[in-house]
Amino acid sequence: MHGKKAVGTSMCLLGMAFAADIPAQNIANHPGAQAYVWRNVEIVGGGFVPGIVFNSKQSDLIYARTDIGGAYRWNPQTKRWLPLTDWVGQSESNLLGIESLATDPVEPNRLYLAAGTYTQSWASNGAILRSTDQGRTWKRTNMPFKMGGNEDGRSIGERLTVDPKQNRHLYFASRHDGLWHSGDFGATWSKVENFPVTGRTNGVGIGFVLFDPRSAATGQACSTLYVGVAAPGVGLYRSRDSGQTWEAMPGQPAGLLPHHAALDPEGRLYVTYGDAPGPNEMSKGAVWKCDTRTGKWTDITPVTPGSANMGAFGYAGLALDTAHPGTLLVTTMDKWSSGDDIYRTTDGGLHWTGLKAKAERDSSASPFLNFGGTSAALGHWIGSIAIDPFHPGHVLYGTGATIWGSDDVTAADRDLPTHWTVRAQGLEETAVLDLVSPPTGAPLLSALGDIGGFRHDDLTRAPQQGMYTNPLINSTDSIDFAAEKPSAVVRVGSGSPGKTGGYSTDGGTTWTPFATDPEGTAGAGSVAIAADGGTIVRVPRNSAAFVSTDHGRTWTRSAGLPNGLTVVADRVGKHTFYAFDPRAGAFYGSDDGGAHFTLRAQGLPKSGRSHLRAVAGHAGDLWLTIENNGLYHSTDAGKTFTHLATVDQADAVGYGKAAPGQSYPALYLTGRIGETAGVFRSDDVGVHWVRINDDQHQYGWIGQVITGDPRVYGRVYLGTNGRGILYADPVRPVAQAGTQH
Repeated sequence: MHGKKAVGTSMCLLGMAFAADIPAQNIANHPGAQAYVWRNVEIVGGGFVPGIVFNSKQSDLIYARTDIGGAYRWNPQTKRWLPLTDWVGQSESNLLGIESLATDPVEPNRLYLAAGTYTQSWASNGAILRSTDQGRTWKRTNMPFKMGGNEDGRSIGERLTVDPKQNRHLYFASRHDGLWHSGDFGATWSKVENFPVTGRTNGVGIGFVLFDPRSAATGQACSTLYVGVAAPGVGLYRSRDSGQTWEAMPGQPAGLLPHHAALDPEGRLYVTYGDAPGPNEMSKGAVWKCDTRTGKWTDITPVTPGSANMGAFGYAGLALDTAHPGTLLVTTMDKWSSGDDIYRTTDGGLHWTGLKAKAERDSSASPFLNFGGTSAALGHWIGSIAIDPFHPGHVLYGTGATIWGSDDVTAADRDLPTHWTVRAQGLEETAVLDLVSPPTGAPLLSALGDIGGFRHDDLTRAPQQGMYTNPLINSTDSIDFAAEKPSAVVRVGSGSPGKTGGYSTDGGTTWTPFATDPEGTAGAGSVAIAADGGTIVRVPRNSAAFVSTDHGRTWTRSAGLPNGLTVVADRVGKHTFYAFDPRAGAFYGSDDGGAHFTLRAQGLPKSGRSHLRAVAGHAGDLWLTIENNGLYHSTDAGKTFTHLATVDQADAVGYGKAAPGQSYPALYLTGRIGETAGVFRSDDVGVHWVRINDDQHQYGWIGQVITGDPRVYGRVYLGTNGRGILYADPVRPVAQAGTQH
């Protein structure tokens, strides 16, 4: 084939100001691209929402930040969240963990994001993204330190704050590098050298900055600021001279870490505390207020952790009704014994009402929130709660899986029930681990982190049956169907013994757990099922391969395969399975139902990651991506491979229905061709490729999984790490639209 090179068993392959105005996105069209419409496969929610922020000047202007899936703006017309950071490409996917978010209280069109997911040595530095059109376009300032949008303490905040009286001034509270200030709308930043805390302090550093609007006239910078630090000794600092000097606040509580704080119009400072940064491992907590006019501190904790059989927990979320001083909400965190709660007071904390007991929740928009039960809980990891400054009954709070909202929270003041519905429409934050699109039955079956996976009969609607159950697996690593009997499906993932995998005989509608796990192994790993559905090969993580011919009642150890590889089934031969070892550049195959594997090809490039697909209807036809080494094709069951010179980098590969007039399936690829990274389709076995996404639809890390639809030419399903499952169809003239279905 043109542009290919054969590889077989006998061949080897060889304290400053930081400036601004770096364009954050390139909207140019690329030659050879085909227009596609990209949408989310609807699940509605699925991940942690650590921050929700209302703009105080413009009604219905609401933002949400996520820990791995970017930022969103609420669209009040469609009642959906609009993603603002889909332009972030794979090479900069670290920017999709949003450490903090600030909406300008003076000029509502201004929006700021502190973007950076991890602080480990391998992660890139964070950036401040700034917009003057509510997130439609961005400019970017690279910062000289890392951020931790998906690390402990990510719901603390907000770290990024705009001066409400002189909005060109901003502060950012970093994890490891002290306090930073900008005086030019976030374009350049300087370290506040005289702030007394510069280190990690519980790995979280400085958590939030508050301005006191009473300390300045309009047009003048606020002179009084409060800064929270994740330290159990001195957690709160104050400046009364615009940051020139700082003092530890006198009389403050000790022994706990401040999580959220808010200042009401009358000068009362409210603070929630926990003994850990969250969202896990809080076991103690409290709520305090300080009358900043007198300096008096008062413990106003609704319920003390450990008292009255309440179990261990902390306090995290905090929201003030600024129109009614003394009215506020606080949330518990990690109250695992009886479930988290939201407490409301209208008298500054003298009396509290727990909302959970009478809260009525409607989870119909996201049935998975029932987690296999009959109703949804209030939620876990409630790190952020917000009251609408224009409508005091309107409240939103984020959990580890969704956003809940109510329009009648004030009913609790009359001892009446409050009503809550899912408000996460448009916000899809799942991490996708595997996808398959069978030729019959549901068009899509998924394997997801944290919420298991779904059978999607309708891509535009959250599955009403919720996530897979029986067994209920938190994170499903791998899913497969029998190519010639698509109703036979298997899946495996992380769970307790007896709950690590199962099989379905009706296309994933109902499931039966594997009766046993392979002896001495964990559940996570990969699984494959033979084309006729008769044999299952399972490779638990870091383990040998095992074979079952009785739906998982018994397992027999396979021979000849190194531990921990990903196994796939030939899509025609009922006894043939394959695996590639990227560590050794070696390819293995089995023709006896996985009982024995033998080395078929060596000398392939070594890498840390690879992706292998077997093509339906073509025995022995395989596609293999090797990290940093491109795309390889075999038509002889892995005895030899050819390297496609048309592809410069390949991350994931899949296939779908052939183009009109073609007999071979259309191929789909995430990777790079020439200097262009993205999502590509080939209709001629990889000779030519067309880009099918654009610079506005990049979705960060998309190297995990991609597959086409065997029934709809051109349709592609794309797995992301934090933006859920995407599907896309080519833009076609109306007269032709129906011919592809």
